[in-house]
Amino acid sequence: MSLIKSCRVFGPIILAAFLTIQPAQSLALSASGAIASGQDAAQNDAAIQSNVARALSNKRYKDVKITAQSGVITLTGTVKVFSDKADAGNHARRQKNVQSVNNLIVVNGPTVDDETLRNKLSEKLVYDRVGYGTTAFNAFTINVQDGVVTLGGVAFGPVDKNSAVGLVSNYPGVKDVVDHIAVAPLSPIDNQIRLAEARAIYSAPQLNRYAMDPAKPIRITVEHGVVTLSGVVDSEGDKEVANVRANGVSGVFKVINNLQVASSPARER
Repeated sequence: MSLIKSCRVFGPIILAAFLTIQPAQSLALSASGAIASGQDAAQNDAAIQSNVARALSNKRYKDVKITAQSGVITLTGTVKVFSDKADAGNHARRQKNVQSVNNLIVVNGPTVDDETLRNKLSEKLVYDRVGYGTTAFNAFTINVQDGVVTLGGVAFGPVDKNSAVGLVSNYPGVKDVVDHIAVAPLSPIDNQIRLAEARAIYSAPQLNRYAMDPAKPIRITVEHGVVTLSGVVDSEGDKEVANVRANGVSGVFKVINNLQVASSPARER
């Protein structure tokens, strides 16, 4: 049989065989690629986990466990205070190729009943940042439920807010911190009003004693010309004088008087 005839006879057979074998080869190549891809992913996760472990080598995190899967870091284990949990999560997020962090660390500090914890934290907060001239311009609220502390209110600036959150986060017995503190707008006009309000209120002979104890100031917050007074005063007369003084400052759009009177029914509730 000549070469040409052989090609004519066996050509279709060879072509059919080639078509039959090709899909199997493709599957083998795909499987090989998948294996290689899986190996690369595993190596990447191992590298990420190693980087996070180095970042958490401080003794504060000695009981923290780290796992990595597809770039997602999961942190488990225990720490002593909430700030350690928050810091561990932040350190992990900053590592190369980390996609997200599941922070499941448990704060394993002392158990403190909610009322006691709230009172202790309130006492700490009123003296926070004393000496920096912003105490009267911070009006924080605090709520505690099952060791979870929720902070609210308005801070004079980011430094005051961060200081308050940091103080609470490092206090033994706090299991978690929910930060709802707003920062007053950075406004030269509001700042002028804020300082004028402080002078007007605290220069009143009836009210100047409230400037003596950082735990008992009349809190003054200003947002877009709206002044809010908060805190506790000794009498209805003090509350009214503060209101009149606040309304007398030039440039004020509105005054919201949220001052409470000590031993009043509303205060007791």
